[in-house]
This record gives sequence, C-alpha cells and structure tokens, in this order.
Amino acid sequence: MSTATFVEIILAIILPPLGVFLRFELQQEFWICLILTLLGYLPGIIYALFVLTK
Repeated sequence: MSTATFVEIILAIILPPLGVFLRFELQQEFWICLILTLLGYLPGIIYALFVLTK
C-alpha cells in the first residue's frame, strides 16, 4: 500500500467524499459517495473504503 492510498483511506474515514475525490475527481464514484454520505455518514464511509481498496 502506497502513502497516497493510506492518506486517501484516512481522509475517507474523516470525510468520505474527499478521500474518493482525490482518486476519482468528479466521476460517478464521487457522486455516489457524496449522496451516501448525505444520507448517512456510515454508508458513505463504507462505500468510500470499498471503492478505494478494490
């Protein structure tokens, strides 16, 4: 695991859309993560970690 991935995962736990944004910018994954985070913080974290580690 690289340092960039580690930082993305830490940011995904603190603010899920930001961690996803750093890797995917304004692609579909970011918007899904943003909507899930707005609906509930935990679903946003789970999705962000899933997307960043797959």
